[in-house]
Amino acid sequence: MVNPPSDDGFLLKTDPSDPRLSAEVTGVDHLGATVTTRVVTEKALTLYLNRQEIVTMMTIGDHPDLMAVGYLLNQNMLHADDEITAIDYDEELEVVVVRTERETDYETKLQKKVRTSGCAQGTVFGDVMENFSDIHLAPEARLKTSWLYTLTHKINTAPSLYLEAGAIHGCVLCQGDVPLVYMEDVGRHNAVDKIAGWMFMNKVKPDDKIFYTTGRLTSEMVIKTVMMGIPILVSRSGFTAWGVELAHKAGLTLIGRARGKRFLALAGLERIEFDGDPTEAAREAPRHRRKGAVEDES
Repeated sequence: MVNPPSDDGFLLKTDPSDPRLSAEVTGVDHLGATVTTRVVTEKALTLYLNRQEIVTMMTIGDHPDLMAVGYLLNQNMLHADDEITAIDYDEELEVVVVRTERETDYETKLQKKVRTSGCAQGTVFGDVMENFSDIHLAPEARLKTSWLYTLTHKINTAPSLYLEAGAIHGCVLCQGDVPLVYMEDVGRHNAVDKIAGWMFMNKVKPDDKIFYTTGRLTSEMVIKTVMMGIPILVSRSGFTAWGVELAHKAGLTLIGRARGKRFLALAGLERIEFDGDPTEAAREAPRHRRKGAVEDES
């Protein structure tokens, strides 16, 4: 069941005040002065599907159950109609076990995988690519540019682990101009998987959703968004050629470099409704800029 919105309006988000997710360290700055700052934590998490070890991932450690389910879904190892009988997490052993009613055996599948450009251990399996063209995204989905301006402002100004400690990727599930679920992690694929797991566990339909990411629009990001059935993918960062090619192949609306008043759409243009006035878009404050973000004042 979907939880009610929190005080900041999100149904679920990474908690930047959680002491387990960042640590205080001391060093010196460029002038030799002593400084204290916060850095994100990073820990190993080994995922089992029933009795079989699947992968060990590096993660900040929040929502291991959602990340495990989402990873299995996006690797096509968990099916949409599968019944999960239990999810067991042992924080001390750094292990999460997903148990299903269906018997599973992916020994052969685990030997057939492609390493992608995602941070940490981003992988996609061969049969995901083989089934990629069979996925159909909702053609009636729409993205109004007024929604885009509102979403980027809400997301960039929301309290986040990035603003607390940096060195983190964020992904947000949105509907219209409302951000619903905001997940962060050291690897952007982990943040994607947490949202995929949340959608599966709460039976949330993807047809009218928008997916926002702070990371690059690589082939992996496009593949995972398509696997989730979400028709629109937005990023504040740039593109890769294969990411754009796959977006065209899947009929995915792909928008990058979304900062302040500007954006660039390279696929799925038919879903975009230009109803917003770029001159009225909220400016991006320096505190909320990420690496490579240079505000265009013109």
